[in-house]
Amino acid sequence: MTSSLLIKDLQVSVDNKLILKGLNLEVKQGEIHAIMGPNGSGKSTMAYALAGHPKYEVEGGEVWMDGINLLELAPDERAKMGLFLAFQYPTAIPGISMANFLRTAVNAVKSDSSNGNGKKGIPIVQFRKILNEKMDLLKIDKSFARRYLNEGFSGGEKKRAEILQLALLEPKFAILDETDSGLDIDALKVVSEGVNALVGPDRGFIVITHYQRILNYIKPHFVHVMYDGQVVESGGPELATRLEVTGYDELVKEKAK
Repeated sequence: MTSSLLIKDLQVSVDNKLILKGLNLEVKQGEIHAIMGPNGSGKSTMAYALAGHPKYEVEGGEVWMDGINLLELAPDERAKMGLFLAFQYPTAIPGISMANFLRTAVNAVKSDSSNGNGKKGIPIVQFRKILNEKMDLLKIDKSFARRYLNEGFSGGEKKRAEILQLALLEPKFAILDETDSGLDIDALKVVSEGVNALVGPDRGFIVITHYQRILNYIKPHFVHVMYDGQVVESGGPELATRLEVTGYDELVKEKAK
């Protein structure tokens, strides 16, 4: 049965300032939803609140997946439920290889059973096989796995590392928080190809962006505009094209009439 991520009247504050003021959104598996809007509209606040970042205080509302209110769960439990967040600014961690980090993440999110040696987690040989398969799918060089996590990575490499993590964790719903931020056109194409390789009926995407350009490569089914902590307009891909021409101010003026 197809799952949905249902956000109902979500209200979130940051540093005692209310940012989300009654956000409503439903995303089903197999759908790609683009969230657009000007700076300060609440796009990233929504992403971090859904993931369970402690800085983002939920003041009201509900977020439902598979009959469970995610807001009642810890961040790791939300990840186990099938929620994934790709960061806008991934952190570099010297001394930790990509492969070790990814295996730890997979064991934490997906593995609850013994690996046959009395320890919980996926066996190393099996993990390596899966990792190589995902890297082939995303057209990532095998040397990538031996590098320290995001250390010395270009902007495009950091975002590809996030997509590789997404591929391994296989979430039901993936939130991409401004994945296009800081990428040149070539890096954007490469990252978008990676995302498109993971699009399918078992996964819903929320693509947060300021600009229409990433939507030339990742084709959304629905586009939503956020302003002042709420979704103020929804439509199809043509809405993003319109915004590229008119900007957000024109839409906000229309809504204010």
